[in-house]
Amino acid sequence: MDTLMLSRLQFAFATFIHFIFVPLTLGLSIIVAMMETKYVRTGDETYKRMAKFWGKLFLINFALGVVTGITLEFQFGTNWSRYSTFVGDIFGSLLAIEATAAFFLESTFLGVWIFGWNRLSPKLHCTSIWLVACAANFSALWIILANGFMQHPVGYVIRNGRAELSSFLEVITNPYGWNAFLHTVTGSWALAGFFVIGVSAWHLLRKQHVDFFTKSFRIAAGFALVSTLLVAAVGHRQGNIVAEVQPAKLAAMESHWETQKNAPMYLFAVPDPDNEKNSIEIGGIPSLLSLMAFNDPAAEVKGLKDFPAEDRPPVTLTFSAFRIMVGLGTAMLILAVLAFIARHHPEEASHKLLKVFLWTIPLPYIALQAGWAVAEVGRQPWIVYGIMRTKDAVSPIAAHQVGISLAAFFVVYILLASLDIYLLAKYARSEPH
Repeated sequence: MDTLMLSRLQFAFATFIHFIFVPLTLGLSIIVAMMETKYVRTGDETYKRMAKFWGKLFLINFALGVVTGITLEFQFGTNWSRYSTFVGDIFGSLLAIEATAAFFLESTFLGVWIFGWNRLSPKLHCTSIWLVACAANFSALWIILANGFMQHPVGYVIRNGRAELSSFLEVITNPYGWNAFLHTVTGSWALAGFFVIGVSAWHLLRKQHVDFFTKSFRIAAGFALVSTLLVAAVGHRQGNIVAEVQPAKLAAMESHWETQKNAPMYLFAVPDPDNEKNSIEIGGIPSLLSLMAFNDPAAEVKGLKDFPAEDRPPVTLTFSAFRIMVGLGTAMLILAVLAFIARHHPEEASHKLLKVFLWTIPLPYIALQAGWAVAEVGRQPWIVYGIMRTKDAVSPIAAHQVGISLAAFFVVYILLASLDIYLLAKYARSEPH
């Protein structure tokens, strides 16, 4: 493999492992804050124990997520130095704000929350975890706005062979970035909701601390349902934006080859990129793709044949990842409705249903990873859409250097991910002292 492919694999692998930790941090911080708020309002000690129990799982996930996230930024200097030279004025400012404002706020008040249980009043202590939750999601905003510039560059001028910032306001109000942020955080909230539902179901199956985990289940069920509905709504809007600013990505997501009005959507298809067609198309619904992409059944949808072959994304991978994301999202919505129906007496639900809730924990993880695959693979061959190709962004270094670091990343990140899963499983099964 050459330097470009190895660098892409290294960044993709590190990002996918890091994103195992991020969504649970974003969503679980809010759920813990909700639980502590219930304690402050009612004085019920059960909610205090809930905040501590789920807060412990949050802390484990947060700590390991920080470790895996730091090295990602270093890769912009080691593996992608030409990219950093080209867009550093814009990209760097957003990452700097994320680190100096959002992350410092989050980590500072997390310390206050950890050590302030017996030192602060209940209201002040509850405020600290809400600040942690807000800062965690605020941190995600700046990261995704930076990615939003890569997806839909705005607020820049090309000067002296570089992209230089011309309007910071345009960059931070980029509609692509904001909608991607909403899509990501609502998906993360749904993931945290299903995580709490699944762990609670494990204890309820064993009739352990029924009152404690019934209340946990109830909070998480409502949270998961609202979050999953928001994911669907925001996801539809994201599709509209992609259709407008990245038509090649939309065409790859649907394996749509011919430009046409009243474009159909197929329930089942098998892409055949070599022959620029689908080898199998089953269940075509007339005008549905036009309607979903542009909210107009008569709208024209560009096909992949309208784009030069060198400007097309990898069709099969983009198409498959999109189908996985949508399919799992639909399943999550059904499961969220079932959990919401059973929220008052989940301990009385059938063992089969509780087992289903337990085994749904991985589903939102897979859906979120598939969604990011659509976003990043579907942008190719551009690292900054329309203005810089990925092959032009890689550092001028030897392939063996990247190969060595990739191997090191693989070993360390697999160990960290395994440690996270082990610790989460261990303490999720423990008693809520």
